[in-house]
Amino acid sequence: MLLNAENGRLELEGGGMDYIRFGSGERTMVILPGVGDGFRTVKGTALPFALGYRKLAKDFTVYLFSRREPLPEHCSTREMAADLGRALDRLELRRICLMGVSQGGMIAQWAAIDQPRRVDRLVLTVTAARPNDTMRETLGSWMALARKGDYRAIMEDNALRSYSAKTAARQKGAAALISALTKPKDFSRFLTQAESCLSHDAWEELPRIFCPTLVIGGTEDKIVTAEASRELAERIVGAELHLYEGLSHALYEEAKDFLDRVRDFCLKS
Repeated sequence: MLLNAENGRLELEGGGMDYIRFGSGERTMVILPGVGDGFRTVKGTALPFALGYRKLAKDFTVYLFSRREPLPEHCSTREMAADLGRALDRLELRRICLMGVSQGGMIAQWAAIDQPRRVDRLVLTVTAARPNDTMRETLGSWMALARKGDYRAIMEDNALRSYSAKTAARQKGAAALISALTKPKDFSRFLTQAESCLSHDAWEELPRIFCPTLVIGGTEDKIVTAEASRELAERIVGAELHLYEGLSHALYEEAKDFLDRVRDFCLKS
């Protein structure tokens, strides 16, 4: 199978968890996606993810995990991290490099705090330790649109906020097409995940993270802000910080060296 790409699902207490796996490296990397997981899980996406992240496939066996489904109402990011721990136990994944993107980074913070013996290295990408005014305004707007069922407006606004000025207009057009083809039947899962971002607060416990940590942000992040990345790096002992100049929340798509940076950090001895 190309890049050893596989789709999987774990049945956990209270629901199932979709995941994908690819690569053949000796080291294990776990990636947690952002709040878009509330609209669609990673089910069936192993091959496109493997192709997009193939730079990691030689050195790592890579897993991407969705949140549990069904997701209980008012489920917190810390509870989602506990779900991840149960899934990793089921797959016997003991030592990992953990990368969380946006909301996934909030979950990753709790995993590193509550399961320190499991996380060897931590990469926190475009995420925050606690909500700020920009996050409240953005997520509040998306939640209001979700309650109206206006998926297209969410996707278009997300594109405008996530990409640099030179690509935002093009991405907005793509978002309109994607939203017409992939509109979710229900918005409750997204609303629960968005709510968990607004209640997330790991600030006081971040000094309990002792594994090597890389914080990645964008100077023009219009969803969590660059200041949120700076705060994380200052709060976590010994953390490294890299800010991509001129990029916003989707820097992991726009920065050509993003995967190289993550790979090199996670391969350090």
